[in-house]
Amino acid sequence: MNDPITSRRIAVGDREIAVKQRPGDTPSLFWLGGFKSDMEGSKAIALDAFAEDKGLACTRFDYSGHGVSGGDFLDGTISRWLEEALAVFAQTEGPQIIIGSSMGGWLAMLLNKALREAGETRIAGIVLIAPAIDMTQDLMRATFTDQERRDLVEKGRVEQPSDYSDEPYVLTRDLIEDGEKHLMFGAPIETGCPVHILQGARDTDVPADHAIKLLSHLMLDPVTFTLVPEGDHRLSTPEDLDRLRAAISAMLRPQE
Repeated sequence: MNDPITSRRIAVGDREIAVKQRPGDTPSLFWLGGFKSDMEGSKAIALDAFAEDKGLACTRFDYSGHGVSGGDFLDGTISRWLEEALAVFAQTEGPQIIIGSSMGGWLAMLLNKALREAGETRIAGIVLIAPAIDMTQDLMRATFTDQERRDLVEKGRVEQPSDYSDEPYVLTRDLIEDGEKHLMFGAPIETGCPVHILQGARDTDVPADHAIKLLSHLMLDPVTFTLVPEGDHRLSTPEDLDRLRAAISAMLRPQE
């Protein structure tokens, strides 16, 4: 049997964005990966397999500078990646469940906000995995050492070691300053749909108290919060993937 997934590229500004879409029923699944991750990661692949098993459509893509998409990672900003998410979302049809991991969790919330402001009502639910809301402020700038703050001003970038790669994380001044345009904390957040947050208690990249801070802003819509006592940032063990599938299944039940 031929692979039913369609692979293509769409132009967003001066970037070519790689997109993979599986046809199927709705509500469809829409994946937003994390900072420096791609659409071939373990959670993204598990999500696609889940969609195939359930006969659901599924969309995943690489932000510019990530995976096989065009563009330079160092040119990346939240505005740029949100623009790409909106362009890819426009390629979907029918109700969508958005699943966002880490930075993708922030982009999921920003995508939902932008769509609601445009009168779009197709989002049936949001699943967030270790959501890094306002990460450029709360998880980056606010944690910089004095030397890193000087580097940001003098060199226009900060380099930090990565737990997931031999290459350091490079945080540019453009990324940090652009993030200020998209900060969400400080006012109630309305999603207009159910939200499920999956958070590891042992996550050192996006600590559990950051997810709880988000929870305190979500007072207007149904929210489920699952804290995984032994969970790390990736939340990609077989048990974690079962939790992800269960969270999505719970949002599918009203449609079944």
